Amino acid sequence: MNLKKNAGYKAAEYVKDGDVLGLGTGSTTHYFIEAVGKRIQEEGINVKGIPTSFQSLLLAKEWNIPITSLEENDIDLAVDGADEVDEEFNLIKGGGAAHTKEKIVDDAAKKFYVIVDESKYVENIGAFPVPVEVIPESSRTVIQTLEDMGATPEIRMAEHKDGPVITDNGNFVIDAKFEKIESPAHLEIDLNTIPGVVENGIFSSMVDKVIIGTKDGIKEL
Repeated sequence: MNLKKNAGYKAAEYVKDGDVLGLGTGSTTHYFIEAVGKRIQEEGINVKGIPTSFQSLLLAKEWNIPITSLEENDIDLAVDGADEVDEEFNLIKGGGAAHTKEKIVDDAAKKFYVIVDESKYVENIGAFPVPVEVIPESSRTVIQTLEDMGATPEIRMAEHKDGPVITDNGNFVIDAKFEKIESPAHLEIDLNTIPGVVENGIFSSMVDKVIIGTKDGIKEL
């Protein structure tokens, strides 16, 4: 049973003819984009997509989903995955290093749905490090500030190239592991006040619905 696929396909059922969609990034959202593409083929629905990364852009083109932008359209529904989601609908995102564009698109949407498998639904976020996108020249001073805040930070290194991961925006990602996140909303704000930080991977007070793929079927919150 593919729990990610089940969640992604369920979210696609909420897409209406004429919608402008925020297309998230990651393995679970892959299935949402696939399902939307199939609905275009089979039902002839007319939708447009605003991708949050080159990955989702290429996938949308593969499924013949017309592409638009925030400059041209408002977003009716954004669908995205998460590395963690808690009972208060706080998220940690950015495992794919696309959280800056994801936060812009997801926040701009009239509705934002999160799709995950049951392993990502947790009591409290924080087991997953918080991704922090930074201007490369600021990385040393940002790391020092994160350490002062009690985090264990490290620059994310690429797996198939030498050196750090480079985001679609041309920046570095620092993964900051906090022993405990007492208030996700406050930490989200505090991280973004550090000079050199572009955006961080805590998403608070944004989610309208969580769709969870479980071994017993789909759970919606």
